[in-house]
Amino acid sequence: MKQAFAPDAPAITTAELAAACRALHCPVPEDALGPLGIYLSLLMRWNRAMNLVGVKTWRGALHLAADSFFLACFLEGLPLPAHALTWDPGAGAGLPGIPLRMVWQAGEYHMVESREKRAIFLNTVLARLALPRTSAVCERAEHFFVRMLAQERPADCILSRAFMPWERLLPFVADSLAPGGFVCIAATCPLPEALPDAWAPAAEYAYELGGAQRFFWALRKT
Repeated sequence: MKQAFAPDAPAITTAELAAACRALHCPVPEDALGPLGIYLSLLMRWNRAMNLVGVKTWRGALHLAADSFFLACFLEGLPLPAHALTWDPGAGAGLPGIPLRMVWQAGEYHMVESREKRAIFLNTVLARLALPRTSAVCERAEHFFVRMLAQERPADCILSRAFMPWERLLPFVADSLAPGGFVCIAATCPLPEALPDAWAPAAEYAYELGGAQRFFWALRKT
């Protein structure tokens, strides 16, 4: 039987992983199962030494990674440029970024993580997986934003998965978006009816995972 695992990490067979994805009704393509298994194995191995995620099993970690594959469906429906520049501040253990880039590989993707050990983990994973045009930097998000803007490279898309509350996030990223760019937010509730001035809803995506309703919002500056 084929294996999808990292050395010295708990073995995850592709059959087990495929079955677990089906049980979650998670849209994981067959060719992403191998990379996903490597990532989950590395995550569990490193999690024993540092608290990357709160779960202790690869099945629990899969539940966290599953959002990334729904996010890929959402991003594919947005009118992003062909060579979009995406920033993922507060990347943590690589959720959503690493599983996302297994299936959604448009443009350049930068994971930004200020905690050194987590940034080392991200780069260890990237060294194992062939995720095109994907990088991880150890830097505070505000410093990364300033540095990129100094290079005249504003973001076409900025993702937030619990980076900060959306009410604080919008002013934080407002000056870092390219014209027509999107802020994409993972949420547990639908888009609010009232948004701050200068922001408008662009798209919303609802899905169910583990019996709970979840949402992605896309907002644009007006």
